[in-house]
Amino acid sequence: MANHSPIREMERLADALFDGPSRGPRRMPMDLYRDGDRYLLTADLPGIDPGSVDVDVDGQLLTIRAERTLPGADNVKWITRERTSGSFLRQLSLGQGIDTERISASYDNGVLSVTIPVSERAKPRKVQVTNGSVIEAVSDTAQAEGGQRSIEDPQA
Repeated sequence: MANHSPIREMERLADALFDGPSRGPRRMPMDLYRDGDRYLLTADLPGIDPGSVDVDVDGQLLTIRAERTLPGADNVKWITRERTSGSFLRQLSLGQGIDTERISASYDNGVLSVTIPVSERAKPRKVQVTNGSVIEAVSDTAQAEGGQRSIEDPQA
């Protein structure tokens, strides 16, 4: 006697309805984190032909597409078929602080890795604090020469 769980049967039905070919592209599970001056995105794409993986940047929109094709066997009686073929799609809106020209990607052992560098202008920077006596000395010199007291750019 087979052990049929109502929850397992509902999961199977939901998978068939929502992950079937009529639903369209599926989302791929991914992780995204910042490591210093770059973001790292990893996405699971097991069984994907590396030639079908496509990463595009259009303005501030990053799009990842992939296709899984499974060998068909027309004259077989399937016992179970849980692996599905089809398209995978993920789109991310990138912020203004991203260097879109230097985004790179690699695919290894079923995992897509995308490196998204932070642009130079978006990186934190140290602002140098100058000694206020330099500006005061310029102003004092102008006053001693009979000119008006003003704040001037010491670099000018």
